[in-house]
Amino acid sequence: MVIRVVIYEDNPFLRESIADLIDSSEKFELKGAYENCDHVSLDMETLKPEVVLMDIEMAGTNGLQGLRIIKKKFPQVHVIMLTVFEDNDSVFEAIQAGASGYLLKKTSPEKITEAILDVLQGGAPMTSSIARKVLDHFPKTTTRHEDYDKLAPREQEVLNLLVTGHSYKMIADKCGITIETVRSHIKRIYEKLQVHSATEAASKVFPK
Repeated sequence: MVIRVVIYEDNPFLRESIADLIDSSEKFELKGAYENCDHVSLDMETLKPEVVLMDIEMAGTNGLQGLRIIKKKFPQVHVIMLTVFEDNDSVFEAIQAGASGYLLKKTSPEKITEAILDVLQGGAPMTSSIARKVLDHFPKTTTRHEDYDKLAPREQEVLNLLVTGHSYKMIADKCGITIETVRSHIKRIYEKLQVHSATEAASKVFPK
């Protein structure tokens, strides 16, 4: 299966670099690369990507606006924010709007391609500094959703690792279980919380 990818990035050099990265891999098909999200609905409808790489600050329709449009009209599309911003407001606004991952632009090309594959397997890839901000947010949360307490202790552990950017393999290693067991836990977590992704789960049980 070839993964269809669309890029939104207003820096021409960076947009071309990421486009070349996607285009050079047999695993991906670059469907388009644009400087803003002014025509994002039409792009999603005609190009039908599985994954979008999205900048935040763009002239015209910016990344957060574009993200909300995509998740409202095309909820099956995974959106990975690719940005220079790592402030808490941007991170949590993107997560709560349905972003599937959050990477800094200085992320290595290998990590970007890994992130695209990861989100299609149910993961929530994040740059380590971003994951730390999400993790630090949890103990300060006083409005944790009651559904969190419906999860078994192991499911809570798996969810905490998942929403802080750990891959299925990393979760399996940390918990001493197989990747298939991780998948089973995550499937049950999503069913109990009535969500479809790690970031939806984070937004529901750990509201800002």
